[in-house]
Amino acid sequence: MGAGGLGGYFGARLALAGEQVVFIARGRQLEALRARGLRVDADGGGFELGPQPATDDPATVGPVAAVVIAVKAWQVAEAARAIAPLLGPETCVIPFQNGVEAADDLARVLGPEPVVAGVAKVVSLLAGPGHIRHLGGPTSVAIAELDNRPSPRVERVRDAFRRAGIEVETPADIQAALWEKFLFVASAGGVGAVTRAPIGVSRALPETRRLLERAMGEIRDVADARGVALPKDVVARTMAFVDALPPAGTASLQRDIALGRPSELEWWSGAVVRMGREAGVATPVHAFIYYSLLPSELRARGKLEY
Repeated sequence: MGAGGLGGYFGARLALAGEQVVFIARGRQLEALRARGLRVDADGGGFELGPQPATDDPATVGPVAAVVIAVKAWQVAEAARAIAPLLGPETCVIPFQNGVEAADDLARVLGPEPVVAGVAKVVSLLAGPGHIRHLGGPTSVAIAELDNRPSPRVERVRDAFRRAGIEVETPADIQAALWEKFLFVASAGGVGAVTRAPIGVSRALPETRRLLERAMGEIRDVADARGVALPKDVVARTMAFVDALPPAGTASLQRDIALGRPSELEWWSGAVVRMGREAGVATPVHAFIYYSLLPSELRARGKLEY
């Protein structure tokens, strides 16, 4: 559900491996998928797929083994309502959003039974209709039941990703894994958006590197207050991950803000500020990021003119 940089990339890799994949898309991307298929550019070699099964109406597909939710965070509730015809008794609904609230948003619409947790790590973007660009760096997924219990339906989906050549992580605590990714993406994306610099610059300048570390520390503290057990060295580990990324990398929020498009600001730094306030944890860096970017966000959504 959603065939942009993330959904298009993972869907293409699964289809290339022989899995039965249907893309739920719309507009020019839907037209391209049907007419030409998908082209994936990647370091070390890309690939092309011919015309793909694609539709804008999930009701035409019928029950499936798994639904990957690859839309933006603000579209999750709408996507949940749309995918009801895809659900069978053992269907997994896997949210791959950059945040920690998507599973709850899905469960409010679908009930808790079909919803599992998903963490996707990939730097990719939609370069044009039917054209995905993978920018390099580590690529993996983690998929688990929300309470971490062993699950045959989850293992079947993990196996499909493994067959597609995608690394599958199996964290002991999927909630901690969700928050660890959130700690990275909300901090790097927020700092990148306010500085308008790629990750290579943000990590190299001592001043912005410290800003990154402080932003990560705030999320660690909020997670701790909410009972999420992140590793004690999570900030150092995440900075090591940042140091291994391609220097030209940018987060989706940063790109959306720069292009004047609606972004996931409310679900990234906005969520850190809100959850910090609820938990009694100070989040001054994320408050600065959120308040600084809010005018651009409101303008992109047609709620403010200037």
